This record gives sequence, C-alpha cells and structure tokens, in this order.
Amino acid sequence: MSKRILVTGAAGFIGYHLSRRLLERGDEVIGVDNLNDYYDVGLKEARLRQLEGRDGFTFRKLDIADTDAIAALFSDVRPAAVVNLAAQAGVRYSLKNPYAYVQANLLGFTNILEGCRHNPVEHLVYASSSSVYGANTKMPFSVHDNVDHPVSLYAASKKANELMAHTYSHLFVIPTTGLRFFTVYGPWGRPDMALFLFTKAILGGQPIDVYNRGMMRRDFTYVDDIVEGVVRTLDKPATPNPAWRADDPDPGTSAAPYRIYNIGNHSPVELLEFIAVLEKKLGVKAKINLLPIQPGDVPATWADVADLMADVGFSPATTIDEGIGRFVEWYRGYYRV
Repeated sequence: MSKRILVTGAAGFIGYHLSRRLLERGDEVIGVDNLNDYYDVGLKEARLRQLEGRDGFTFRKLDIADTDAIAALFSDVRPAAVVNLAAQAGVRYSLKNPYAYVQANLLGFTNILEGCRHNPVEHLVYASSSSVYGANTKMPFSVHDNVDHPVSLYAASKKANELMAHTYSHLFVIPTTGLRFFTVYGPWGRPDMALFLFTKAILGGQPIDVYNRGMMRRDFTYVDDIVEGVVRTLDKPATPNPAWRADDPDPGTSAAPYRIYNIGNHSPVELLEFIAVLEKKLGVKAKINLLPIQPGDVPATWADVADLMADVGFSPATTIDEGIGRFVEWYRGYYRV
C-alpha cells in the first residue's frame, strides 16, 4: 500500500536516491530541501530534475530550521512517515562553522520532532552517523556500546539527535529509528567527500591529500545499500524492547518505541587500497600527499550490523570494486571527462 512520505534533504546525496526508490515502489514523496551552498547547488538542482518529472513527487524549498514553515508543512501534508536526512554534514566543516550545526542539526531536528508530535506519524526515521562512535576503539562498532565521547561537533550533534528522538519516543510514543551511516559513496555523491575529491584531482592531474599518512580504515558503504537499509527500517516502525532494563540500560533499544541501527558494509578497507581501486577504474595513477590526521577525524570505522540483519533481514554487501566502478561511470558521464 502506497504511503505519503516526507523526505527532508531530498536534493541531497542519500535523499535523492531514497526518494527515487520510494517513488519507484509507488509511494508519494514530499521532498524538502533548502538548497544551501555548502556544496555545488547545481548538483542538487540536477538531482531534483531527476525527481520532479516523476509521478508522486512534490518539492518544497524549505529550511528545516524555519520553525513556522515546518509546522505549516506538517499541518498541510500530514505525512504517514518521515525520513529526516536534512542536516549540516561534514566533520571538518564543523570546526569552521559550528553554528551551522546548531541551526540545522539541533533546531531543525527539534522542528521535525515537533511536527511528528503534533501531526502523529507511523514512524520517524532519521540519519545519524558512524561519527558518534568518536573516541571508541572497540571494533566493530556496536549500537549496544556507549557513545558518550564524540570528537567533533558534528558527531555530538548526531548523538544529540538520538537522545532527542528517544525523549520524544518516551514522552509522546512516537516510533523513532536512528540510522548510523558509515562512509556513504556512489553516483550523485557529495563533492566534499573523499571519493569525489580524489576523482576530480586525479583526472585533473592534481595531487590528493591523504590524511593519517594513509593509515585510515573506513567501512565504505555503497549508496544503494544505504537506501535498502533505510527502506527496510522505515517499513518496520520501532517498538519497545520488552527485555530492556533500567538497571542495565541498552543504548541501542528502549522501553519506548526507539531503535538505533548501524548501516555499514561491515568490511573496513584501508584508504590506500580504496585509492588503488579508484586508480584502476580511472586508468590514471594518483599523486599522493601523505599528511597527519586532522582534528575530529578517527583512524578507523567498522560497523556491527547484527541488529539490522536480525530485525530487517538485510546486510550491505556491495564491494568497493563494483561501487567505485559505478561512481566513475556516473562521474565521467555527468562531467563529460
């Protein structure tokens, strides 16, 4: 049965792919985005053009930090479910412009929660991030582990979203599910992320900056796998965990209708290996600048997806060879290089 689903950040990388998937299965999608200039607005508009000709898609240019506009939107469209992907992204940018994260990730998310409170929805799914694991070094990262030591304001804002969602699940019985995404890549990706930056530089004959002197490991996750995880969790509203104990609280579940899941490829890759695959797909050798690790970065990520597999029967599996190949094909076609 088709549903009316509100997708915030619909002109973004994941939001675009998710909106396409929902439309293809027959849902009605109300897409929201403020089209800010954090990165190339033209790319966001190009994604939107791919959506606007499809039956069932409506776009509203709104900022989720605009309290009155978001309240009016919820009252007007009354979505059955909400996927909140709108956010100020980026670990390194949070060191330069912290207030952007307060506006989008804290005030904006409060507005989404209030919309769900006053216009009851079946389920709120929202983007969290692997960044919340911060200073944790126990691998793989589990949703049942404590994550109280973020190392960037971006990560802290995402952890705050999880806490805020829990509060609304507890107080107002709103089913909420937070999804910790692990290093998403693929066609139509973000220009500020490594794969995009590396591809542009390599094809332009420019050196690429590789931090922590290449000793980085990331759980790179292909965007179609992320979307599959979002859709499957969206279709299964969070429920209370009957085994949850207040004297031994599980961070990943609750006595309220609240869940947290990792969505990652659960197969970390050395950054230099990732670059080697990219070189092969491009047919060009990279010039590499090996640099120290940057503030806010973590040396490794690795997702434990046991809960995702147990609850919705899905585990990401796209290899970097396949995923990078698809990205390169898209990049060469889009930029005609």
